[in-house]
Amino acid sequence: MDIDFSTLTEYQRYKLMASLIVPRPIALITTAGANGVVNAAPFSMFCMLGEEPPILMVSINRLADGELKNTSVNINATGEFVVHICDEDMAAKMHRCGERFSADVSELEMVGLHAEKSTVVVPPRIAEAPVAFECCLHEKLETASREIFIGRVLSLHAREGLIDTERWRVRLQDFFPVARFGASFYIDTRNRFSLDGTGGRGGENSTAVDEI
Repeated sequence: MDIDFSTLTEYQRYKLMASLIVPRPIALITTAGANGVVNAAPFSMFCMLGEEPPILMVSINRLADGELKNTSVNINATGEFVVHICDEDMAAKMHRCGERFSADVSELEMVGLHAEKSTVVVPPRIAEAPVAFECCLHEKLETASREIFIGRVLSLHAREGLIDTERWRVRLQDFFPVARFGASFYIDTRNRFSLDGTGGRGGENSTAVDEI
């Protein structure tokens, strides 16, 4: 079937794209409000953009009334945020952070996550997260429906033992992030396979291409 996007509503385009461009990694972002409250919210329109400079992107929609989400307000005001990768153990709490709370309420306290001091930025990182990227705002783009923040990674925190610092490789056997699938579904990463270069699936000892 062929679908002319110009004939669809904004919501229809969103539902199709968000359910077809999957799985998407989830950025659980902490920011600091002007009142000192730590905000935490998950976003799945998120990806790595490059390594020199080390930049990542998160796209945050405006609310139905045109107002900005607390995360956007705080990034615009301070230029700092922390992006966390969520694993299976914290998935339910990450999901609850997506509920709409007022700006004077910290999602971390509401869902039972804990803040720890970041290394170089003011917003704290989440103690339970296996990975945290401390970022400053590198560039911002705007569309009719979204603010798109490009963050420059200043510092990385990883769970003890997750990274082999001699080879600078992640111990993937110890890393179990979750991703967003279509509608209200999430998926895990336990059903893993590598391609051995011959068109088939490789076994545990096959070599994956670093670029992928």
